[in-house]
Amino acid sequence: QVQLVEFGGGSVQAGGSLRLSCAGSGSTFAYICMAWFRQAPGKEREEVAMIHTFDSSTSYADSVQGRFTISRDGAKNTLYLQMRDLTPEDSAMYYCASGDPGRRCTGFSSAQRFWGQGTQVTVSS
Repeated sequence: QVQLVEFGGGSVQAGGSLRLSCAGSGSTFAYICMAWFRQAPGKEREEVAMIHTFDSSTSYADSVQGRFTISRDGAKNTLYLQMRDLTPEDSAMYYCASGDPGRRCTGFSSAQRFWGQGTQVTVSS
């Protein structure tokens, strides 16, 4: 059973940077689709960034392309989301998620099998 724990959220001023981490356990993470999602109050959950741990292929939502970078450390079973040039519109609860081990990424839906508890990001203007 995949278990995911996010940390690294917090408050930052607009234009600032923040790095989120997601520690994985309970399974092998050598071949698995993982992603970050976010949800702001009153809004639907939004796809942010996705990565496949086998070849580190990535995909980003248009709203974060060029500002956010998803990466992973295989030795630590940890997923990262480096965020820069943050705006108040980036404020949300950020969730780490993954698919079943051994599966490819065929879209963000591939990474919605297991979820972390979320970490809050607040960007002030």
